[in-house]
Amino acid sequence: MTGTAPPRVGGGPVPSANSSDALTHVELTWIENRIEYWIRFGRQAGDRILDRRRRVVSFRPGAIFAFVRWAANDFGTVISRIDIVRAVDAGAAYQTLPFVRPGGEILLKIEGWPKVEKVLLHIDAVEAAGVDPCDVAPDHWRHVTHRMNAGHEPRSYTFARHQAWLKRREIEQ
Repeated sequence: MTGTAPPRVGGGPVPSANSSDALTHVELTWIENRIEYWIRFGRQAGDRILDRRRRVVSFRPGAIFAFVRWAANDFGTVISRIDIVRAVDAGAAYQTLPFVRPGGEILLKIEGWPKVEKVLLHIDAVEAAGVDPCDVAPDHWRHVTHRMNAGHEPRSYTFARHQAWLKRREIEQ
């Protein structure tokens, strides 16, 4: 046995959790008005098209990305979710997440379209402040999760807050 998943129809194998490469792979699907999985932000290390509706994007260890999942059936929305995840090093501990292989460190997990939409607006505000969401302090995404789950508004991530994070990270190294 080679340790890879069996070939998938129309696109070849998707790397399994025990794959030897050090990348984190995210399978994206787009079936208009049914299943829409996409990356809101993240620096991709690779992108592979499986078929006209599916592709796999890959991230290097340490990369932070936002994975949005939305699905519906004939009766309405079935799932609305956003996860902000940090890709982990090979052999490091991780949390499992559907469609993310092997998994990652989940910094933010929000479910339900109204809350997901607020997170997307928060990401827009971070970008408007001149900060790439990939570079935001991981603790800020945890803060957003906890504040929203408690029914409160998260604090804004300002350019000044970002500069403080960069200095703190510099000192810690």
